[in-house]
Amino acid sequence: MGNAPTPLTVGTAGHIDHGKSALVRALTGRDTDRLPEEQARGLSIDLGFAQLDVGGRLLSLVDVPGHERFVRTMVAGASGVDLFLLVVAADDGVMPQTLEHAAVLQALGVTAGVVAITKSDLADTARAREEARELVGSDVPIVDCSARTGAGVEQVRAALGHVARALPGTHPREGPAVLHVDRSFTVHGAGTIVTGTLWSGSVGAGDRVLVLPGERRARVRSVQVHDTACERAEAGQRVAVNLAGVRVDAVSRGDVVAGEDADLRPAWILDVALDLSGARAPGRAQIHHGTRETPARIVEREAGRWQLRCERPLIAREGDRIVVRSVAPPGTLGGGRVLDPRAHRTRRAAEPEPAPAAPAPAPPREPRPLSEDALDIERILREAADRPPRDTELGDGAPAALAELRDAGRAVRLDRTMHAHREALDAVGARAAAIIDAEGSITLARLRDALDTNRRYAQAFLEALDADRVTLRLPDDSRVLRRRGGAS
Repeated sequence: MGNAPTPLTVGTAGHIDHGKSALVRALTGRDTDRLPEEQARGLSIDLGFAQLDVGGRLLSLVDVPGHERFVRTMVAGASGVDLFLLVVAADDGVMPQTLEHAAVLQALGVTAGVVAITKSDLADTARAREEARELVGSDVPIVDCSARTGAGVEQVRAALGHVARALPGTHPREGPAVLHVDRSFTVHGAGTIVTGTLWSGSVGAGDRVLVLPGERRARVRSVQVHDTACERAEAGQRVAVNLAGVRVDAVSRGDVVAGEDADLRPAWILDVALDLSGARAPGRAQIHHGTRETPARIVEREAGRWQLRCERPLIAREGDRIVVRSVAPPGTLGGGRVLDPRAHRTRRAAEPEPAPAAPAPAPPREPRPLSEDALDIERILREAADRPPRDTELGDGAPAALAELRDAGRAVRLDRTMHAHREALDAVGARAAAIIDAEGSITLARLRDALDTNRRYAQAFLEALDADRVTLRLPDDSRVLRRRGGAS
């Protein structure tokens, strides 16, 4: 393994209808538009994958959609790539999604690659080459080609091979396995399959892994790299992993499959360094990390250091790259790097400490507005649903904010370490009631399986339902509804 070339992943980029998929087909012989809708419309709408031979060295290639409606899919595909294949059509030149995709690559720190000027048989390439050169700089090779006639295709392959040979690779081959899932599906007779770029470590049959968030444990049955079975897959490769012990509906794009020693956990609050190319940081933005995305508030901590307060947890490590996109109108603002994936809530840098003052009395029967911290934590709890974080993960201001939410009836204490949103408890209560109506009672294991969660969450929710007098615990530890089990 030590003498083998470092595996690398190539990501396509470029405007819709500039010929990305056609060029990939000419390079690899594989049609990456696998969905019937893609083939019927001649339009890529999801990620496609192929193996690319560059002078005897095999690279993994991710083909991304070019339509503006699928930028989020493009970001998920670009995450984890080592170099790019930027496609610019000779008859169009640089177009809006060319610029957007280039901004995403820059945000991810992907600076090496090749520009292919496609459709060179239909128009003069001079203008497109000039615009592409202005976009990518002087160090990136630009090659004219035509997927239809085959002209220049081998030159594109050679240019990619030349760039790849000079790259050390960004994915550490040592350490625990970390794979950000971009697809999950079932194969008859095999069970759950997940695919993604292996960010670090290696993975092979028999390995014990965690599926995050939720810490669902699974075992690796088998591994493939581009439809070929292998003993172990290495960091930097496109990998398909057959998992035992987890249902296909329990893992999806955005989840992470990691070795048990990876020391990863979901986080709602992260400290980051941002580069927004001179733009002012928005108060709220869409954050992309790995194959996952979430709305988040961006709060300045100090010069060069910002805090993300996410509505959906991210599963990140120190040094990971993120992409920041505006919510409305949508657009890529820039990117950054994770400084602390387990940060604690802090005040704004310019926000002075408030002087002690007696609160003004609230008008009779009118609830007091929730503080900004309470609203932030409410959003986190609502998004977390039946997998709430521990109180200690919510930051230093959490105790006071949670007390506000409890007083307002919008949060409930599940146990001494954890709160949930009232809507989440009500939803679990409704699910438990439906099972009891159908089966006569419910056990902790039955609720755990129904929620596809772990024992800790199931037990915490059941005990909260007992305290709310929704359920009644029987001597055998099963539960019935109080209206049927006899209220006391």
